[in-house]
Amino acid sequence: MSTPPEKNLFGPPVISVSELNRSARDLLERRFPLAWIAGEISNFKKYDSGHSYFTLKDAGAQVRCVMFRTRSQLLDWQPREGMKVEVRALVTLYEPRGDFQLNVETMRRAGLGPLFERFLRLKDKLESEGVFDAAAKRPIPAFPKTVGVITSPAAAALRDILATLKRRNPSTEVILYPVPVQGEGAAARIAAMLATASRRNECDVILLARGGGSIEDLWQFNEESVARAIRACHIPVVAGIGHETDITIADFAADLRAPTPTAAAEAVSPSRDALFARIAALVQRASRSAIRGLEIELQKVDGLSRRLVHPRARLEASGRLLAQVVARLGAARPDIAQLERARTGLERRLAFAMHRNLERSGQRLERLGASLAGLDPDAVLARGYSLTLDAKGEVVRDAARLAEGEMLTSRFSKGWATSEVKKRGA
Repeated sequence: MSTPPEKNLFGPPVISVSELNRSARDLLERRFPLAWIAGEISNFKKYDSGHSYFTLKDAGAQVRCVMFRTRSQLLDWQPREGMKVEVRALVTLYEPRGDFQLNVETMRRAGLGPLFERFLRLKDKLESEGVFDAAAKRPIPAFPKTVGVITSPAAAALRDILATLKRRNPSTEVILYPVPVQGEGAAARIAAMLATASRRNECDVILLARGGGSIEDLWQFNEESVARAIRACHIPVVAGIGHETDITIADFAADLRAPTPTAAAEAVSPSRDALFARIAALVQRASRSAIRGLEIELQKVDGLSRRLVHPRARLEASGRLLAQVVARLGAARPDIAQLERARTGLERRLAFAMHRNLERSGQRLERLGASLAGLDPDAVLARGYSLTLDAKGEVVRDAARLAEGEMLTSRFSKGWATSEVKKRGA
């Protein structure tokens, strides 16, 4: 806890060193947000805690720097004394000692910023054009007879590739397409050699290889001409460029990316020992399968031999079966005379039942006709009744609904007549 400033009756207030350093730190951090700062590493030291301390300097000045463990462990490379770097840091002041310093958030080797931006722009461009689409990738042949290698004849990568191919499958033929893999103009020559190899069509697969190096050393494989030449090549291309952590545009464009040149050679050359072991396993499986098949067939032969019967015995058995069938057919033969008598009796019963049903139906029809005749309105009128309708044509059932002077129509058995209500009663 800081001590409050002492009151000075004869001048401005007096502040403590802690207050001074805190104010200076706040001023620096507000004035200088996170920024990229370039310089050379000096007095670099990394402690067991994981924190790194060093000085960043140029020709005219230097500044203390600290990079805490949580930030240091994110680097995929090791900073060294004298290395030109660019740091993204917070300008601040270490209050306990009053030291002006940089709190480093991240670090990159000098010159990687612009190159990396070019890398990302080209990657985005080619990706949007579909150059890296997985659907466009060509399959790598499982057993290539001839492998083309595009690399420098003096490169260690070529020796590694040849040694790997010889060890894994000595019968594989190798065609070298020599090109420079570093320096100005190397990208154009690599692209031209890819076109030459495609035109000659001498091999089954092409290895585009180079050993490890800085991003500047590998930059020729980040050129657009190389990526387009890879996709234009009619032969599948395997990229084995740099170390496992090195990624280039050529890796994205290739049909297969291998982490190293040696891994690229392994990817296109099946191991002879592995093939022999596989063949031996297949032969063993085929032998076991053949033995099992033979055993099954022998079991079938045994079963058929047990079922095999002498022709005379089979004929005798068939004769006995035929006699049984004849006897069963004779027992099952129907009695035609009995069936005829039954049919005649059923015909008589049917005729009698039909006659009875007709009589009953006629009697029922007569009863229904008499009932309908009693409900016929004309029959009621014929007995002297009449049907009275009001002006709306509705049947009059209650005299109380009639009004004096209302015209009525009466229907009789024969004809009709109109009348006027003069008087009505209950």
